[in-house]
Amino acid sequence: MIPVMLSKKSTSRAVRGCSVSVIQSRILGKSRPEHLLQQKRTILGLIPAVDKRLYRMAKGVMPAISKTEQIALGCGTIGFDRDIFGGSPSLQKLVDTYDPKLSKEEQEFMDNQVNELCALLNDHEVSLKKDFSKEAWDYMRDERFFAMKIPKEWGGLEFSTHAVSQILAKLATHCFDANATVAVPNSLGPGELLVRYGTQDQKEYFLPRLADGTLIPCFGLTGPHSGSDATSLIGSDCVVQERNGELGVVASFKKRYITLAPVAGVIGLGLNLSDPDGLLKGSGEEGFTVALLERDHEGLRMGPRHMPLNAAFMNGTVEGEDVWIPMTNILGGQERCGYGWHMFVECLAEGRGVSLPAGSAGAARGVATGVGAYSRIRKQFRVPIAEFGGIQEALSLSASDGLMTIAGTDLMNAIVDNHEAPMVISSIMKQNCTERGRRIVERGMDIAAGSAICRGDKNYLGNAYMSLPIAITVEGANIMTRSFQIIGQGLTRCHPHMLELINSLQMPKAQEDEAVKTFTKQFYKVTGHGLSNFGYSITRGLGATVSTATRSKTAYKNGDKLLDYHEKQLLRLCANFALTADLCFTLGGRLKFEELLMGRLADALGAIFLGYSTLHYYTRRRGIAGLEAVTEHAMLRLEKEAQDALLEASDNFPGLLGGVASGVMKLGCFPLGNITRPYKEPGDVLTKEVARMITTPSELRDMFSEGVYFAPEGQMHQVTDLDRALPICYEADKIASVLRREKRQPTTEEANKIAEADALRDALIQVDVYDNLTDVESETDYTRPALVGTEERLAALSRKTFSDAA
Repeated sequence: MIPVMLSKKSTSRAVRGCSVSVIQSRILGKSRPEHLLQQKRTILGLIPAVDKRLYRMAKGVMPAISKTEQIALGCGTIGFDRDIFGGSPSLQKLVDTYDPKLSKEEQEFMDNQVNELCALLNDHEVSLKKDFSKEAWDYMRDERFFAMKIPKEWGGLEFSTHAVSQILAKLATHCFDANATVAVPNSLGPGELLVRYGTQDQKEYFLPRLADGTLIPCFGLTGPHSGSDATSLIGSDCVVQERNGELGVVASFKKRYITLAPVAGVIGLGLNLSDPDGLLKGSGEEGFTVALLERDHEGLRMGPRHMPLNAAFMNGTVEGEDVWIPMTNILGGQERCGYGWHMFVECLAEGRGVSLPAGSAGAARGVATGVGAYSRIRKQFRVPIAEFGGIQEALSLSASDGLMTIAGTDLMNAIVDNHEAPMVISSIMKQNCTERGRRIVERGMDIAAGSAICRGDKNYLGNAYMSLPIAITVEGANIMTRSFQIIGQGLTRCHPHMLELINSLQMPKAQEDEAVKTFTKQFYKVTGHGLSNFGYSITRGLGATVSTATRSKTAYKNGDKLLDYHEKQLLRLCANFALTADLCFTLGGRLKFEELLMGRLADALGAIFLGYSTLHYYTRRRGIAGLEAVTEHAMLRLEKEAQDALLEASDNFPGLLGGVASGVMKLGCFPLGNITRPYKEPGDVLTKEVARMITTPSELRDMFSEGVYFAPEGQMHQVTDLDRALPICYEADKIASVLRREKRQPTTEEANKIAEADALRDALIQVDVYDNLTDVESETDYTRPALVGTEERLAALSRKTFSDAA
């Protein structure tokens, strides 16, 4: 709907020259009797008949939304994500609303039970045996590791989401397999679903058994033809039938990639329910349905394992053909048939947004602690490698990526603990944090080099390096999440006005008059939203350009100025993003196929959300020496990422109106071209400062080490030993520097400190070596095949060795 735009002169001439009815007939393109054209105008000057015609045009190009899509759009909650799409979010609102904290009970569990579980696990041994010891399994059961989210009334721990996240992160610093094993029952396991939706009989039977570990749970969703599109449920069908007077379903299913399935005692099984004979009779409906099956359920096959890369956590298949499932086994009973989407989507926020990012947060802490210390301890050319520029660059990037991940995790935890289930933010967190976690560990591998690729007890990176690609893949592959899901959901779900407009286009013919009114009202709001953010983009962009150009490189050292500057940059980027989001509607139904554009916008949205998360974290933790530097490093990178993503989007805006949209976007986001694209990567001085604090004893390093597992005295544990050796080696290096500067010999005390550091360095740079690497090599009289071949060839020669006479 485009308002009739006439100047005062042209309007007066038009009125003098013809009647209102004639003007209306020209606009409508038809001649109609005047009494039919006496219609009330809208506040912007449009005639309702024109509104109806344009409504019908929009309805014609808008694809119908499926029932599943409608359910998805109604699931979960919106909050801060909507503020970003609005263009003017508030950092103060974040700080006032969300404050993640551990209770005394939760902290004691972190300090005691989590440490005890880590002590029971040898990460390398677990990876070789592809399982935990029975002692470890029993400990997890007895101490309620699988029941952290189950209420105390049912025997669970009833921990906060933040506590679960911190526990998972700490486990990840020591053993990723333990992280994955504990994560599933506390996110997508049927425990939480039972608490929310289960019948009383289901709760009374299953929850106590889940709480005390009698039954280990799993959730079966993904199938061979339903990967990232798991909820399509292809090949997982059930039909409502009646047998011997009992109502139930007959199901056939083939699931794979199901974590804990090989050892699970109960599975929540996702099925596509149909009721061709109408047996439900209005109680429940067709669609995504969850069934609860115990391991010995007739026809259910569980046990075979996958081997995800080198990981040891249990993962396998769940299959069955023509399995009879009574209606009492449907989660929530018959009335919850067809309700699985609601269950799944609302609980998915915790799996995607909390559990997976927690693993990346653990990796970030582990790399900062272990690799940071290793970089100071390890020497090349008689110099700690921490002094090499390439190492400093990698360490600073890992530190700022780590801060973003930890900050985002803390904020997401607090959002969920605030009884919100933000689907878009959970997708942002999953995609961004797992990707950044992978980069962090990759850089750690590059720095640790040979010590990171030789497997054994001394290797604290290798298993994490092989585990993080699994996190990239599960619960929606990152490529799909980035290029489709984040913006596909976000534009409709989080835009302040778009959902009602879209819903109006889905209304039936009989409600057209009401639909036209809603459409008209929301269209004007969308237009106003776009115009206001166009204005904000220009004014904030010009202001950001000036403030960036005049800002000192050390201004970040003042915490108030740090917050003020970066919040203004984020507000500018939010207006840019909101404007671009509005321009996306020029694509109509084609938007869902423009995945390159959606991927770039997801990058911008992710950088903006993590930027606010980082400032939220700084505000809460302010006072840690060095936090300003790493916050500055992180914010500069995030602002550059958002700017580059928006620029690429404007350069490649698709569609018939792509050229127009691109021009509007460039004018709004970058009104003076390159001049108004002021964001750059962190400078070398800042990079060196961040790296220095990660590789020397500092408050910032202590902050990253929070939640890292450290072994008791006397127990060999590489990360613990590196961390304890760091201050000794750092002090020895300072002594050696003084000796060189003063050109003198060390005192006895100084010599002892240098000798102690040298001994620690020599021990800590060693890698594991094996006389026999495999069971076959350990067999008596075994000779490696290559050596057998060598012996055979030498036997045919007259001169067996070099020392033999020629």
